[in-house]
Amino acid sequence: MARDYDVIIIGSGAGGGTLARKLAPSGKRVLILERGGFLPREKDNWSTAAVFTRNKYKAPEAWTDKNGQSFHPGIHYYVGGNTKVFGAALLRFRKEDFGALRHAGGLSPAWPISYEDLEPWYGEAETLYEVHGLFGMDPTEPYSSRPYAHPPISHEPRVQRLFDDLKALGHRPFHLPVGVRLNEADPANSACIRCNTCDGFPCLVHAKSDAEVMAVRPALEFPNVELLTQAKVLSLETDAGGREVRAVHAMVNGEPQVFRAGIVVLAAGAVNSAALLLRSAGDRHPRGLANSSDQVGRNYMCHNNSAMLALSREPNPTVFQKTLGVNDFYFGDGAWKFPMGHIQMLGKSDAEMLKEDAPGFAPGMALDMMAKHAVDFWMTSEDLPDPENRVSLDAQGGIRLAYTENNLEAHHRLMQKLKGMLEAIGCGEHLIPNSVYLGKKIGIAGTAHQSGTLRMGADPATSVVDPWCKAHDLDNLYIADSGFFVSSTAVNPALTIMANALRLGAHLLERLG
Repeated sequence: MARDYDVIIIGSGAGGGTLARKLAPSGKRVLILERGGFLPREKDNWSTAAVFTRNKYKAPEAWTDKNGQSFHPGIHYYVGGNTKVFGAALLRFRKEDFGALRHAGGLSPAWPISYEDLEPWYGEAETLYEVHGLFGMDPTEPYSSRPYAHPPISHEPRVQRLFDDLKALGHRPFHLPVGVRLNEADPANSACIRCNTCDGFPCLVHAKSDAEVMAVRPALEFPNVELLTQAKVLSLETDAGGREVRAVHAMVNGEPQVFRAGIVVLAAGAVNSAALLLRSAGDRHPRGLANSSDQVGRNYMCHNNSAMLALSREPNPTVFQKTLGVNDFYFGDGAWKFPMGHIQMLGKSDAEMLKEDAPGFAPGMALDMMAKHAVDFWMTSEDLPDPENRVSLDAQGGIRLAYTENNLEAHHRLMQKLKGMLEAIGCGEHLIPNSVYLGKKIGIAGTAHQSGTLRMGADPATSVVDPWCKAHDLDNLYIADSGFFVSSTAVNPALTIMANALRLGAHLLERLG
């Protein structure tokens, strides 16, 4: 028997979880359908071997690439979605990111909304997710109508030296905005213990500002909000006219169930949301639901991302390392007029993390020594929307993700900028002399920054959803994950997903009355 709600939200991550939290106080009947369960709290949450080597918490499924080769995507099906293992760097998109930007590899298109449309919601999201930061240091940051509610996370001594040396070189490093439940003024009562297993790990003590902890659990305190776990949505069914979603078909703990609501919101992630719409094809929507434009699944973006370690003679005893960012090259520099991207520090590496990419002959002692002397960085450059980079279904209904990298010159130049900065600092006696660099470009399995498959736009012929994230083709279907992104920009997508979910929540409450 079908069960009726005001709003059904499919997915409980940055978009779905945040939206549920916004709707919860309204009294409207809200159902969250999450295909996974709660991520178990266990010692393995903090085990590098379990998390990175055995991939214990990644979804046990395979997708195929454009050549039909199988790969294991970085997807996590839990309450809270991929935020359970994210690095919690929560940056705003730059004001300029919402306009058209010329890149070396082509044009990054303009959005149908502006930074001003999201600005108040960025502030609300930063408060909800307890972001620690300090405005006024990042040279590219957009204006903010309110300060961060929490002070920036302090740099440990080695990172502080790096910060000071970068400033002495004329760069403008800043405190990276990070969402953790940390109280440095009162450590005894701080949820966060500032450990070395944050970035990429689940948090055993629930001190990371993930969507489960900060949004879903608080939403469930309201009696009108219901969560069903182990609920995999199979398809969406429309009414006879094809203008409304009339039923959500799901398998819940292995049993088929049907749910109905006045409004249905997809928040399963850019890839899975697109795949669900394609699987929901019918007589009125033969190419897939909401796909009269043939844009569902197209324009997939995931960033050009690389991790790089700088190795030096001096040990790096930093525990919580992800506190520093550099945006001096975000929009280019005097020597190159095109955008390059964003640099931030990564969580501190250990020997187990280095095993995968180490030469087979490298002994464990050598890897341990490398890890103890490593300073870890992450670089993000914008990849551009390409209609041939897309999500589609294979003959068995599985996910096929076709992706060809683009705009790579910007990323290569950003890597050279970082190397040059560190080499210049290495001339001093205390940091990174005779540096050795290990770099790793993140491949197709790196889906953490997925976006763009359900593009937002004013024109139904060239986009999937309107500026309020409502499907052009349906009156009651909305998108709350990063599928609506028009461009990927060059900073982490999570805060923008959260901010837009809050904006969407306010819009839905007005519609529901």
